[in-house]
Amino acid sequence: MAGDHTPFDTGDDPSKVERHVTLPYVPTSVMDARRRLSDDLRAVGVAEGRIDEAVLIISELVSNALRHASPLPTPANPANSVGVAWRAEVDAAPGGWLEISVRDGGSTTMPRVADPGASGLGGRGLGIVQHLAGRWGTEMDATTTTVWAVLDLPPEAAGPAAQGEGAASDPAAPAGRPPGRARDPRGGGPVVSLPFTLHDGGRARGALL
Repeated sequence: MAGDHTPFDTGDDPSKVERHVTLPYVPTSVMDARRRLSDDLRAVGVAEGRIDEAVLIISELVSNALRHASPLPTPANPANSVGVAWRAEVDAAPGGWLEISVRDGGSTTMPRVADPGASGLGGRGLGIVQHLAGRWGTEMDATTTTVWAVLDLPPEAAGPAAQGEGAASDPAAPAGRPPGRARDPRGGGPVVSLPFTLHDGGRARGALL
């Protein structure tokens, strides 16, 4: 597995982690991503129950990319690859958040939650992500699609490494929401935003909050 491990700031902050990796476009990359993510989350003190949910989310996102999308375009990316990234901030007081994203070469259809029916054998991947994640959505440009999900890390999900921090935060800021993601201004309920008109070099966004 290629990639690097880069903390949010220049110091050694035990409550933050950020990683970007490039995986081969093969099924074994699902297990590689699960292992690296779980190692990082244990290192910053995330509780095992939340780690189980996080590795299930990344498994579904990577599996969907391998099953339904094309590899990342070359030559900007390695041949036959998919991009995976995560960033987390753990705080024992207000709670924290984990954002997972998977980038691929796109497909002919928009990633969506399917309804395979009670007897269906597949099609449940994004439904599982929607059930576990506080928010998820998609970002598209002319050559790539990124599907992202945000998992809340409430105070009880912070392990010993995070509980010693005790950092203060803005009480008005909702826990579990990383910077740069939209939120529902009404404070709750499902909101879908799907502006899919693409121009040369433009981007399309879809979000389920």
